[in-house]
This record gives sequence, C-alpha cells and structure tokens, in this order.
Amino acid sequence: MFPAPEVRTGNEFRPFPVAIPVLSRYVRGALVGIVLGLVVLFVVAARLDPYGPDGRPLTIGTHRQLGLPECNFLRLTGRPCPSCGMTTSFALLMHGDSIASLQANAVGTLMALFLLAMIPWSAVAAIRGRWLWIRSLEPWLLRVVIVFCGLALLRWGIVLTQRY
Repeated sequence: MFPAPEVRTGNEFRPFPVAIPVLSRYVRGALVGIVLGLVVLFVVAARLDPYGPDGRPLTIGTHRQLGLPECNFLRLTGRPCPSCGMTTSFALLMHGDSIASLQANAVGTLMALFLLAMIPWSAVAAIRGRWLWIRSLEPWLLRVVIVFCGLALLRWGIVLTQRY
C-alpha cells in the first residue's frame, strides 16, 4: 500500500484524511446472512449430544447425528483427518465443556470462538455500513484462512505423531 498523499501547510506536512469506504447494500445483506447462518450453526451445535452413552465427552463422530457419513479419510486410512473432531469441539463448547472441546480439536475450539466473535462484528458492520476496525476485508480474510488452515495442519501433524 502507498501512504496517503501529504498536504503542506506552512512548515508542516499532514496526510490527507483517508475516507473509510461505505459498504454496499449487497455486502450489508451478505453480512446479515452470515450472522443468521452462524446463529443457525451454533444452535445446531448446541442441540447435538457430544457425550457417549457413559457420559464421557466424545472426541470425534458427533457429525453422525446430522446424518453425515463416517469420515472417509479415517475409514480408509485408520487415521484422523485434519478436521476430525471439529463438530464435536463446537458442540462441546456450546455445552460449556471447554476443556473437552480443546481435547476433541483445539483448532475447532479456536474457530468456534472466532466465529462467535464474528456474529456481533458482522452485525455491527451491517448496521453501521462500514467495516469495524479494518479498512478492507480481503487481506484479513486471507490471513484468517491461512492461520486456521496452518493450525489445522499443525494440529494434525501433532495428533499423528502422538498416536502413531
């Protein structure tokens, strides 16, 4: 990025004020859709039962309650995939069991907390018509995706080395 142009007034330089872009109606509508989608996601996570018949927290497999099949990677290789345990960690966090959530999948717990924070952030940005605390969404979105993918792969490597 280039610095803001400077204006000379007397003996001092001052940058031009930089206008914060106003969000279009479509972007604001998309933010409302994101808020609603995240609320539904967390309501579903809260309704799942992340505990086994003995009352102990599960570490994987909670997604099966949604009618989804067993993880193909786990079925074919006998080893968990990078996202194994994420649904369980979301559900455990929504049940207030943060320690078990971290044990199921710590990256899932961090992602759930991030997405929980995205609900009010997106709602405020939609109402204000401007991004909150940032000037442009794209660089931040790219960073968030890279960080969560990197953390998921790092956690996966740790899980594989501990189990095998």
